[in-house]
Amino acid sequence: MIPKCAVPPSQIQFQSLNGLRQLAETRRFKVWLLDQFGVLHDGKQPYPTAIPTLENIAKSGGKMVIISNSSRRSSVTMEKVKSLGFDDSLFAGAITSGELTHQYLQRRDDPWFAALGRSCIHFTWKGRGAISLEGLDLQVVENVEDAEFVLAHGTEALGSPHGDAHSMKLEDLEKILELCASKGIPMVVANPDYVTVEARDLRVMPGTLAAKYEKLGGEVKWMGKPGEIIYKAAMAMAGTHVSECIAVGDSLHHDIKGANAAGIESVFITGGIHATELGLDGFGEVADSSSVQALATKYDAFPSYVLPSFSW
Repeated sequence: MIPKCAVPPSQIQFQSLNGLRQLAETRRFKVWLLDQFGVLHDGKQPYPTAIPTLENIAKSGGKMVIISNSSRRSSVTMEKVKSLGFDDSLFAGAITSGELTHQYLQRRDDPWFAALGRSCIHFTWKGRGAISLEGLDLQVVENVEDAEFVLAHGTEALGSPHGDAHSMKLEDLEKILELCASKGIPMVVANPDYVTVEARDLRVMPGTLAAKYEKLGGEVKWMGKPGEIIYKAAMAMAGTHVSECIAVGDSLHHDIKGANAAGIESVFITGGIHATELGLDGFGEVADSSSVQALATKYDAFPSYVLPSFSW
């Protein structure tokens, strides 16, 4: 089991930083668990200080793992960061909620997954590219009556038995969810994020659908942050334990709350998905400390450190 924080997070006062150099050069943290969207890049381009900061952490001896609620496989995530100009050799690897979902559906060695059927309603992406289910021996169906579970990778389309996807409005996907809930079938959510940053805009993610499904009485298996499953996988990949790790993220609910639960210290990047809530307009703008504290209390997620952007 991952040990819990000895001190209740609400009693921990965060420390404001100008950059990560102080933390990196103490060599206290050997492994850095880095969120990608809102920290390293905005989905379209790297943040101005991200690449040199990664290089400096590597020079200081830090090992870095991308830990992401992306619904795509880890290999796709590594290809994504490389295409954006990042040196992929700086990372020990990536662990995504999509990768975990694929592994658990493929292996079926977990009792909960072993009990799932093979026919599913598949929520996926369209504009971003549909998620492949190759190698999972699943039958995608469009009729709820034929489905044994719901698999949520995206919020733009409904997968078809032929492997393609039909664009669908969010409200129409929610109507399908209502039918699934009435049937009492479980949901696997391969991306627990509620929203994500995309070129300064916020896009609705599968976690929003999963939260709605739970409100409808449906059973949901959350495959990423803030659940401990993804932190265990990331630490196993890095060959480390909680005392040597620090997590960096921009979501209080997912990154910081998850780190709190896992007993890992954390850095909250204020310029990501919470920028508007904190009244921030430009990159690198410093958030008011009292506003950060109020927001942390609202989300019941308490960072160890606070930083405007992922910078050295």
